[in-house]
Amino acid sequence: MSDEKRLITDTDDGMLLIISGPSGVGKTTITRGVERGIADSVFSVSCTTRPKTAADVEGVDYHFVSDEQFEQLRAQDEFLETAGVYGKKYGTPKGWVTEQLKRGRLVILEIDVQGAIQVKRHINDAFAIFIEPPDEQELLRRLHSRKREDEAAIMRRFSQAKEEISQARSSGVYDVFLVNREIEESINRAVSFVAAERKRRRRTSRT
Repeated sequence: MSDEKRLITDTDDGMLLIISGPSGVGKTTITRGVERGIADSVFSVSCTTRPKTAADVEGVDYHFVSDEQFEQLRAQDEFLETAGVYGKKYGTPKGWVTEQLKRGRLVILEIDVQGAIQVKRHINDAFAIFIEPPDEQELLRRLHSRKREDEAAIMRRFSQAKEEISQARSSGVYDVFLVNREIEESINRAVSFVAAERKRRRRTSRT
């Protein structure tokens, strides 16, 4: 980026942060905590074909698009990664992420393991954290405590969660596996991991 196009807040400290984890593990709370705890962080808002609910805010929760619009964006190579979840499509906008990285921001993606694998193919120096539960029984307890679904749905999520943890372990994508025992401690640890990695990269770039 040329000097005349730089903003006063621009730096050369850009880094892509991937945060993943199964349902019920607390990854969204940790993601939002990291976003609040690091001043230059920005959260990447995904595009989705799922219907907008009354609780959703366009451009904050998601960019809501039709199936046709989504496929047009995919055909134009506008996504860093895409995923299908329960029949709905999700994708991370490539252009916005790239621009924010150029401006030195910490860009946060909250995506699943398959999405992380795709992103790493495009941006192989992305820093990836996988959030794990203390154990399977605690994960099952947390899924029940959300009181969002019936028992059959909870058990499906539990099975999927165990599979996702196994995939994460074998993928070779993740730099850190963070066990979420207590949420504030986990947020602080995640912020520390990110700060240490950015410091390491700054030091490396000067040598």
